[in-house]
Formats: sequence, C-alpha cells, structure tokens
Amino acid sequence: MSYDKKSQKLIANNKKAFHDFFIEETYQAGLELFGTEVKSLRAGRCNLKDSYVRIENGEAFIEGLHISPYANGNIFNKDPMRRKRLLLHKYEINKLNGAVTKDGYTIVATKLYFVGGLVKIDIAIAKGKKLYDKRDAIAKKDQRRESEKEFKVKNLY
Repeated sequence: MSYDKKSQKLIANNKKAFHDFFIEETYQAGLELFGTEVKSLRAGRCNLKDSYVRIENGEAFIEGLHISPYANGNIFNKDPMRRKRLLLHKYEINKLNGAVTKDGYTIVATKLYFVGGLVKIDIAIAKGKKLYDKRDAIAKKDQRRESEKEFKVKNLY
C-alpha cells in the first residue's frame, strides 16, 4: 500500500537528531501501539527528543519515545515511556543491526506521522557529531540566514 506525501500528517519532528548526528540512511517503520496511545498521538501529545532504537533477538524496539497518557483513557492507559515494537521486515532489521555494530553509529527516530490511519515513524542510521561539527553546522546556518536576509532587503528596493 503506497501513500503520497500529501496524505502524511506530521505528529512530531526530532530536530535534535539532525543537530547531534549525521543522518546516513532513513527507514519507515510501523509502530505497535494500543488504542489510547493512538488517541493521544492524534492530539499531538508525544516527544521524540531522546528516543533511539535497540535491536534484541531479531526484533527492533524504540525506547525513550514518550507518548503522554490519554486524558479519557483511565485504566486503559499504558506507561508513557514503555518500549514499543517497530514493525520492520527481517532484512531491514538485519541491515540496521549490521550498521549499529560499526563504531559510533546508532539508530535514532527523526519523525512521527500518520499515513492514512496508520502511525509511522522514520528512523535513521546516524553517526554522532563532534562539538566542532555542531559549531560548523550552526555557523553555516547563520551564514545562510544572513545571506537570505540580505537578498530579501536588496529586492525590496
């Protein structure tokens, strides 16, 4: 089943991952969730900031993904920080596992969204940035912002 980009409804984005890591390769995965968690996601109540993927016994799990309890969920609410299973093909899990065994690589969550009625998450193989890499990225971003500002001012007159 394929969906176009227009049918995607963004729930959460992990800007910190792009700041702290070099993103090498991304994958789309489904999430195994309970009903109250999906209702909470529809309200936009989640945090991807410190989430990462761990592979155990041939299964991929996301840890650190915080989905706030649903307000009307009472006894059906689950632990907000429980680890959730990712729905991936076996060859994708093997490829991710092989990438993580390399030194300095990890798997981070970058984006959480709805596609049709399904919750999907983008995960990425990432290599950690050093402090000087982060400074360089910030400097480039500032330089680009300044040049766009100058271009805008020039075209006004």
